[in-house]
Formats: sequence, C-alpha cells, structure tokens
Amino acid sequence: MQLVEPSLDRLPSYVAALETGWSPNNVRNVSTEQLAAIRESPVAFIAGLSMQGGTISLPDGTCVPKLPFIARWMWDGAFCGSISLRWQEGTDALPPHVLGHIGYAVVPWKRGRGYATEALRRILIEARAVGLASVEITTDPDNLASLRVIERNGGRYVDRFVNELFGPEPHLRYIVELTSAETRNPTS
Repeated sequence: MQLVEPSLDRLPSYVAALETGWSPNNVRNVSTEQLAAIRESPVAFIAGLSMQGGTISLPDGTCVPKLPFIARWMWDGAFCGSISLRWQEGTDALPPHVLGHIGYAVVPWKRGRGYATEALRRILIEARAVGLASVEITTDPDNLASLRVIERNGGRYVDRFVNELFGPEPHLRYIVELTSAETRNPTS
C-alpha cells in the first residue's frame, strides 16, 4: 500500500468506492454529494481535493476558513481509503470546530490489512515536515480498529469529550508526540 495524491487516472476506483456508499468523512456520509460533484466536473473535483484556502461549512451551516491540509489516497493497485492532515500555521492547537489533525477511512473490503496503520505512520512523517510537534487524533469509543491504529503509531489516550458542533456523541482524544520513537517504528 502506498499513499498517493488524488488524481484523475485513479478517480474511477474512488468513484467505485463511493458508489457502494462508502464515505471518506467519518462524521457524515458525503458519498452522494461527492458523486454529484464528480459527475459535474471530475477535474474540478480532483483540484478541490488539494486546493488550499477557501471556506468549509460546519454541520450547523456556519462557514469557517479552511485550514491548510494534505489529502492522500491509500492505493494498492486500487483505491483503499483516504487520509488527511490539517493544521494551523505556527501552532499544534486546533480550532474548536476541528475534531483532530488527522482523519482516515478505509473501504470495508480492504480493512484488516494494516493499511490504516501504515497510512497513519506515513502521514505522521508529513506532519513532522510541516512543523508539528504533536498531533491530536480522535475516534469513536466503539471503533476498536481505529483505537489500535492510533496506539500502534504511538497514540497516548488523553480524554473522552463531546464536541457539541458534531452532536452529543462522545469521542476519544489521543495525542501522538512526533519526536518520540513510537511514531517512527509502530508495531503491528
């Protein structure tokens, strides 16, 4: 498995994943709206996956500035999932409307192969490269696979919290220190 930049030549495999109902967004299913955007303009859709600046809409409809980010697709000859890193320049802190620095999602038929663990290991290298000393990663308490992925990459449990912007459900917060040995050599 490798991390690749989203591209037009790989888009058909991404579309096939969306058509199953898979969503790259763990907070809400965006498969239908992404499929519509791809049908309207595949070129604009791919460009939008790496375009910096602009705004995003929060679940309550509020628009906020988009943070700097890196988006990658997991690829093993076919689309496997996505991972992204977002941050604020000059600080490890995140605004309250952001659940974590890193988000990832693997398609169901590729789970259990260690792809998320490897993708997170690789995106942590990029997080160090943009100057972050630590990253925050959140997950749902019942997502045991994600908990293992985070812990295998040096994640340290911090707390259980609720972010009202995303509903009443609790989330677990982990911190990965990017200077520690655990982030360089995760165990499987």
